[in-house]
Amino acid sequence: MTAVTHPRQIVLRSPRERLALKLPLRAVLVLCLLLLALFLTIAVSLATGSYGVALGDVLDTLRGITISRAIDNVVWEFRFARTLAAALVGAMMALSGAALQNATRNGLADPSLVGVSQGAALAVVTLTVVFPDISSSWRPWAAFAGAILVALAVQGLARTRQGGSTIRFILMGIGLSAFISSITSAMMTYGEIDRAMAALAWLAGSINAASWGDVWTLLAWCAVLLPALLAISRTMSALRFGEAAAIGLGAPVKLVRNLQLAVAVALAAIATSVVGPLGFVGLIAPHAAQRLAPAGMAMHLILTAAIGALLVSLADLIGRAAFAPIQIPAGLLTALIGVPLFVALLLRSRATTH
Repeated sequence: MTAVTHPRQIVLRSPRERLALKLPLRAVLVLCLLLLALFLTIAVSLATGSYGVALGDVLDTLRGITISRAIDNVVWEFRFARTLAAALVGAMMALSGAALQNATRNGLADPSLVGVSQGAALAVVTLTVVFPDISSSWRPWAAFAGAILVALAVQGLARTRQGGSTIRFILMGIGLSAFISSITSAMMTYGEIDRAMAALAWLAGSINAASWGDVWTLLAWCAVLLPALLAISRTMSALRFGEAAAIGLGAPVKLVRNLQLAVAVALAAIATSVVGPLGFVGLIAPHAAQRLAPAGMAMHLILTAAIGALLVSLADLIGRAAFAPIQIPAGLLTALIGVPLFVALLLRSRATTH
């Protein structure tokens, strides 16, 4: 593989130049900075807590050097799984938002806004409160079923005789998510107190209970869903120019749109089943990636995933360390950041329309 650098792009070529990959230089630099920031956030997160560990000791422990059994336990057993889960969940929620926004061609689409996260949450709360004897290993499947049912319901309700409408999709999603949230609240109110409390901690979007089992689950789904999304990225790029233009270019629009929705729902459902609903990550990350470094769809998805991972990792670190010993769930912090940004996007969208 050889690399050729032009003023604004990097071109990677295979040995016989059968394959070539053109990458915008700005996007590559932004991605490197995001990955560096994510690495530093993870390192600080591993070192910060009630049992303080020096950064150098953290790095040595990660390299397999045993400083002490206490540090080994703190880093490997208690903090590393949680930190990795935060980064993976953030990346998955961000990618879900990017896929939804591209499929609906609406920049306000977000898993938590159109009811996908609420559907997954209702399914998991039902398992926790109504069927507590069922193993927690069924959570991802229940969450996926809840999310896909809500997505299908929103799609069905949003369709008109003239076809789908993106603004109708968003409005139907908001209405249905409010309805589902009310059912979830009713379960929490009238369910047994210990089960309701367990579900309440999960609904706040807390990552403190994440285990290595959760990390392996997230990694396995990422290994399937991320390549699937990247495989259709070329057609997703064509959809940016509109459905008519994409059809004119020979793209299988309907198939790719359905694949996008399926992957978006699966990403949000799996992430929600592990840590609970995390609002606005899927809304913020795609817009941030677009503004930091405009690029092709594949690079845009990678940047979006990196921003989502960094955002949730920072939210978990701040929520855990800023007000210690009180721990604030990451879901509350992402909502605090996301609500003002959502209002700003709505105002900007209205100004553009007028």
